[in-house]
Amino acid sequence: MIVNKDRAILRDLARRVAEIGALPQMEDRRREWKRHNALKPGRPMMLVFPEGSWEELLPYGTMTCEDARARQIEWDLRHRIYTFEHFAGDNVVDGEWVVHMAIRSSGWGLDARHQDSPRARGAWKFDPVIRTPADMKKLHSPEITVDEDATQAALTEARELFADILEVKLKGVSHIGFHLMNHWTGLRGLEETMMDMCENPGWLHDAMAFLEEGNRRLIEQYVDLNLLSLNNDNTYHSSGGNGWTDELPAPGFDPARVRPCDMWASAEAQELAQVGPRMHVEFSMQYEKRLLEPFGLTGYGCCEVLTDKLDDVLTIPHIRRISIAPMADVERSAERLGRAAIFSWKPDPAMLIGEQDDERLRSYLRHAVRATHGCVMEMILKDTHTCEHHPERFDRWTQIARQVIEEG
Repeated sequence: MIVNKDRAILRDLARRVAEIGALPQMEDRRREWKRHNALKPGRPMMLVFPEGSWEELLPYGTMTCEDARARQIEWDLRHRIYTFEHFAGDNVVDGEWVVHMAIRSSGWGLDARHQDSPRARGAWKFDPVIRTPADMKKLHSPEITVDEDATQAALTEARELFADILEVKLKGVSHIGFHLMNHWTGLRGLEETMMDMCENPGWLHDAMAFLEEGNRRLIEQYVDLNLLSLNNDNTYHSSGGNGWTDELPAPGFDPARVRPCDMWASAEAQELAQVGPRMHVEFSMQYEKRLLEPFGLTGYGCCEVLTDKLDDVLTIPHIRRISIAPMADVERSAERLGRAAIFSWKPDPAMLIGEQDDERLRSYLRHAVRATHGCVMEMILKDTHTCEHHPERFDRWTQIARQVIEEG
C-alpha cells in the first residue's frame, strides 16, 4: 500500500511527465522516428541511454518516497523528466504508465553461474555449469504461466495512482530479443564455447538447435496465451532504438490478438566478436534467422563488430536496424549498408571519462555523420558504466552531438 505522502509525490511527478508528453515537440519526435524507421531521407536521430551511469546522474538513494515500491515508481518518473530536461537527444517521453503482465517462466533447468569480482562493479568470470554433453540432459524448455492476481493488483494500483493523469496501459511481451550465444556461453563458458567450435562442433550445433527450438516454443506459448503486445511505439528495440512505425501491425491485424508478424524482434551474438563471418553464420546466425523470420521487422547486433559480416546480416528476414559497434569501421560499414537498413551507430562511451575535449568529441562525431551520408543513421549513446560523477558530461555530449547533426 502506497501511503498518502508517497502518493502525493508520485502524482506530482506524473503531472510533470504528462506535461512533457503533451508538448508538440514530442509529437514531432514521434513523426521523425517513423520517418527514420521507414528508411526515408532526413537528419540522423539520437538516443541517450545512460545505463550504468544512472547511479551517478540520478542516485536511487536520493529518492524521497518512503515505501520501497513507491521509490521504484518515483525513479521511473524522475528519470523520464531528467532525460527531457538534460539531454539534447530525440528520446520520446510519453504521457503513459505501462503495467506489465506478471508472466512467469519455469526456466531452462540450469542457470548461468559466475565468479564475482572482489571489486565493486568489476568484471565477473565464467563458472560453467555444463561441462560434458551429458549435462545437457538437465536442460528443458521453459513453460510460461501468467499470475492473474499479481497482474490485476499492479493494474489496480496504477489506475488508482495515475488514471486521471497518465494513460495506464497493460502490456504483455513487447520486447522480443534472441540471445542464443549469450545464453549458451553463460552455461558452458566463453572459452569453452570457442574451443568447441573447433574440437566439438557437433555438440555446439546440438546446443544451438536446442535453444532455437526452446525459443520457438516460447514464442508459440506467448501466441497461444495471447501475451504478445504491439511494439510499434516507444518500446526499446534491438540494442538501441525504438519501435515507432506505421508499417506495423501487418495487414489483417486483430487488436484482440497480436501476432509475431505485427511486431519488431531482434537478435545478437556479441560473444562472437572475435569470430569470423563463416563461423558466425554457422554457429549462431543461421539459428537466429529462423527465429526472426516470422516477425514483421527485425534488428541485429549489439557490441560485436559486424563490418565484415554485413553481407550475411543483410540476408536476415525483414532486417531494418543493424548495430554498428564503437570499434567498427564506419566508412566500410556505411559503404556496404547504404540505405538497406538503419545504421545504428554506437559512439565510444569511453569519451565520457578522463579529460574532456570538446573539439576532439566534435571531430569524432562529425567524422561519423559525414561518413554515413547516404545512410539512415542514428547515434545511440549507451553502455556508459560511469561518467566519473560528472553528470554534466552527458548534457555537453548531447549538445555537441546536436550541433554536429544540425551542421550535417
